[in-house]
Amino acid sequence: MRFVPVPLLLAAALPLAAADMTPVQRAFFEAKIRPALVKYCYECHSQTADKVGGNLLLDAAPEMLAGGDSGPALVPGEPDASLIVQAVRYDGLEMPPKKRLPPTVVNDFIEWVKMGAPDPRSEPVNRAERAPQEPLWSLQPVADPPPPAVRAAAWPRDPLDHFLLAALEQAGQAPVEDADPAALRRRLNFDLLGLPPPPDEEGDPRDPAYIDRLLASPHFGEKWGRHWLDVARYAESNGNDGLSRNASFPHAWRYRDYVIAAFNDDLPYDRFLLEQLAGDLLPAETPAQRDRQLVATGLLALGAKPAKAMNDNFEMDVIADQIGLVGSGLLGLSVGCARCHDHKTDPIPTREYYALAGIFRSTETLWGAAARQALTAPQTALHRLQTAAPAPPRLELEPVLLANPPRRPPAAPAFPQPPEAALAMGVREAKKIEDCKLHIGGEAKRFGASVPRGFLSALGGHEAAPGPTQSGRLELARWLTRPENPLTARVFVNRVWLHLFGQGLVATPDDFGVAGARPSHPELLDHLATRFMREGWSVKRLIRALVLSRGYQLAARPGEHPLFGHQPRRRLEAEAIRDAMLAAAGELDRQPGVGSLIQGRDVLINELPPLHRPSRQRSLYLLLLRNAMPPELTPFNLPDATAVTGSRDRATLATQALYLLNNPFVVGLSQRFGARVQAAAPGTDARVRFAYRSTFGRTPTDGEMQQARDFLREADLMLASTAQDEGPAGRSDAWAAFCQALLSASELRYVD
Repeated sequence: MRFVPVPLLLAAALPLAAADMTPVQRAFFEAKIRPALVKYCYECHSQTADKVGGNLLLDAAPEMLAGGDSGPALVPGEPDASLIVQAVRYDGLEMPPKKRLPPTVVNDFIEWVKMGAPDPRSEPVNRAERAPQEPLWSLQPVADPPPPAVRAAAWPRDPLDHFLLAALEQAGQAPVEDADPAALRRRLNFDLLGLPPPPDEEGDPRDPAYIDRLLASPHFGEKWGRHWLDVARYAESNGNDGLSRNASFPHAWRYRDYVIAAFNDDLPYDRFLLEQLAGDLLPAETPAQRDRQLVATGLLALGAKPAKAMNDNFEMDVIADQIGLVGSGLLGLSVGCARCHDHKTDPIPTREYYALAGIFRSTETLWGAAARQALTAPQTALHRLQTAAPAPPRLELEPVLLANPPRRPPAAPAFPQPPEAALAMGVREAKKIEDCKLHIGGEAKRFGASVPRGFLSALGGHEAAPGPTQSGRLELARWLTRPENPLTARVFVNRVWLHLFGQGLVATPDDFGVAGARPSHPELLDHLATRFMREGWSVKRLIRALVLSRGYQLAARPGEHPLFGHQPRRRLEAEAIRDAMLAAAGELDRQPGVGSLIQGRDVLINELPPLHRPSRQRSLYLLLLRNAMPPELTPFNLPDATAVTGSRDRATLATQALYLLNNPFVVGLSQRFGARVQAAAPGTDARVRFAYRSTFGRTPTDGEMQQARDFLREADLMLASTAQDEGPAGRSDAWAAFCQALLSASELRYVD
């Protein structure tokens, strides 16, 4: 059973205390209310009940006021807002469940609440004893532990290596040998840029200058921006508006480009969050900075939106998406569980869910916030590559509410297509700033008490509460990024570690609560979080330290590695697989994408011909529609962008092999790759070596060379026989089949 801490009670209106009651009020309670509670309620809602229904106790005044899973049982003076009145009226709630109370008793409860709910009960309650719960590790202050002593003192290259080696030594294990330069070079290029290294590159991957060059590449922001877009549930359509119509997000691409630029510019992570949660409320020195900050708030507008028609919960569903983003995405806590009842495992009461909901209820979510796009004044390495793109008109338009987008006939797609107006998805302060009432059971029309806007008390949420004229988003962003917050830095450094080491120090990157995994190296996690904040929340400095560490540069081995004594053999993400195929065939266009295929479209009709178009650009710039993701990416576990995704599914499915064998993208690319190989060099052996260098960045072994000769000979004979043509056409098909075999090889899809 559940007991609510006293501080939570103070936020609600208090009933009349015994000393403040008139004799008439006391007599009314004793004659009318106490007997009704004993007769109709105590069987299920008292300390003596075998099982307390809904965690609601009615045999003591404080417990009655605190309420249960659905919130406070009464609001003194407000019968219509009091759950106990709604329940006895059978208005949404139905209590007692088997039979209605007599109308006279119902009226007694109404009159009692109207007079302030006087309750003279002062007798002590025999509370049930329960075992104390261990404090949640993730809510403890972030420590700054010194690197532990290790026996192999020469092995570590970075303080973080001490933590890894100490755990291995304690377990009686030893790390494997260092990775060979070719494997490390490939690992670094895919981990930092999402691309294979140039075929003939021979730089020393352990040289800090080599890593600095990768970090300075504009492709760094594309790779790490894609990781963040998984957390931001980025897509270019609604995805939840029925089977036939899908609301378009024609301006979402601006947020995508903002994220890429932020990672390339090494925007400090605390500032990165501040701009995305409250960029519209921050001062700006230039119009370009103002534009960037407006675009940044697209984070709060991008989520999959439920259908509005016939949905009374639409507004609260949008708010639930935003709270879920802050909870799972930024704090690693499943705050959304508290929408209907107090969180079953984590210290998040329903009241605090609605304290957050008030912040977003006081925020207007926009279809297209008026913004002059900053591409007219390029500021970053990525944007400098876009100077050839047409500049959008510098217009200011009235924003359109996302909740009611216009349902216009779709225009023919074009790419690149300059925007018709300089618009961006985002948020702004609502015209009416107000707190949110408790929604009983999460339903829109069943209200409890109003809850002041605020944060989570378990994280020190009583500090810096919002003022009466602000939504509280700016205060929320500052509260999230204060050094005392125990979760924000921990969650982010764990995600970075996951992307570089194959699994997180906490194996559940979106859940640091009781139901999530405990950290394998808690001191190392705190060391990294402290270091991250101390070094200015710099993402590039964090990544640089990790990839220069001895632990990161170890050789790869198959299987689990809970103590990180080796690197795992990791399958590339869907985008990197497609990009690696295009790069191998010499067809990858490394210039950044411009705009989106759906600019100018407000409604997408799924029965029309597919909107996806062939492209040689990086997969990051493909059209990402919910319920209709790019067909080149979906076989390899691309997220559906409906929720925060800190770690992608990497399951191997039979459909992936079928895709590599039959998909028109792979087949067509193989044919063009084969023609390129034939034109590159004379003679079978030279062509095979060229194909291997292009695909894997290495020359074939003697055994692989012989296998290639045999494959080409047999394929040539079979294809020529099938086509009844032993001329050049059959030979070309054999090379296409050979190149398809290379593009389908596991060596292309995995990194050691």
